Amino acid sequence: MSNLSVLPGDRLQDLVDLMWKEGYEVIGPTVESGAVVYRPITRVDQLPRGYVEVQGGGSYRLEAAAPGDEASDAYFAHVVGPDSWKRCLFPPRQKLWSAIRGRKGFAVETAADPPRKRAFLGARACELAAVRIQDRVFLGGDFKDSGYAARRQELLMVAVDCQRAGETCFCASLGTGPGVGEGFDIALTEFAGQDGAGDHHFLARSGSRIGAQLLERLGLGQADGAGLERRSAQIEATAGSLARRLPPDAPALLVDNPEHPRWQEVARRCLNCGNCTMVCPTCFCSTVEDVTSLDGASAERWRHWDSCFTVDFSFIHGGPIRRGGAARYRHWITHKLAHWHAQFGSSGCTGCGRCITWCPVGIDITEEVRALSNTPGAEMGGR
Repeated sequence: MSNLSVLPGDRLQDLVDLMWKEGYEVIGPTVESGAVVYRPITRVDQLPRGYVEVQGGGSYRLEAAAPGDEASDAYFAHVVGPDSWKRCLFPPRQKLWSAIRGRKGFAVETAADPPRKRAFLGARACELAAVRIQDRVFLGGDFKDSGYAARRQELLMVAVDCQRAGETCFCASLGTGPGVGEGFDIALTEFAGQDGAGDHHFLARSGSRIGAQLLERLGLGQADGAGLERRSAQIEATAGSLARRLPPDAPALLVDNPEHPRWQEVARRCLNCGNCTMVCPTCFCSTVEDVTSLDGASAERWRHWDSCFTVDFSFIHGGPIRRGGAARYRHWITHKLAHWHAQFGSSGCTGCGRCITWCPVGIDITEEVRALSNTPGAEMGGR
């Protein structure tokens, strides 16, 4: 299902209003503390229109596009910031249950997480791929996460093709972008109208029944073949501007080189801060915390994000399994890019580049994989 319509730029607000009218909480990109983050929005002037990001290894800066640049009039010229949709579907902190002491003992009550209609506006292709990965993690096995399932229910995806590439993106080498291909209800391709091809507008495609109904209710005009040609050209140009790529033999390189000296080299740089896992849209490590009242009358269990870079994460009887930073980094990248295939049927990486941008010392996951193609040397010590 892919009906094609033309959404004028000045009618984007109509789409936002319609989603709110249909009971969806619209969450979209906005600017907060100098970065693009995802928050509830009601007006399109809350979107980061005219902003672009300058990213690199360990650096991020949001700035206004140069006057005359097509991006200066675009709502979605930015790429991705530190936030991901994971924060909405798999919250950083979630109460699992609570217990209250009564005369006959404790009464345990599971934390309620009622279904909530939400619309994600501005999701990128790599982010849709990340949601599909998390769906397999939390919903694909015999044991399903009820909280994730409740938040995933009745979710509306309004995706946007990337019109420019971030300096740390490498989605094309993983087949997850820059064009939106699946997993959406509505997909938008933005043309800001600076190239003489018409006024600011969006090519709108429906990917589901509800998406088609929403576009139909807006009463939009039909798109012609020229719109699809412009979209293909835009995606091709964006893909061609990607500066990074992940080697196609990454899984084999990682599995075949557990003792490569590169692990010690990266460990000397890595701070084990866990930033990469916090901004990653697919990492799902968590731990639980029990909180008891001082009088012992009540207790709660909370789940919150954790990271495999912390020493205690691998703690079992006798101590942590991965004591050194080299072993922890090796575990993270090998699971993400290699073992994830056997466990979940795909790579655990979508090429969004967040781990590169938000690493304080600029460690580049693509560079680390390429380094393993060199001849292995001495065995890794200090594991």
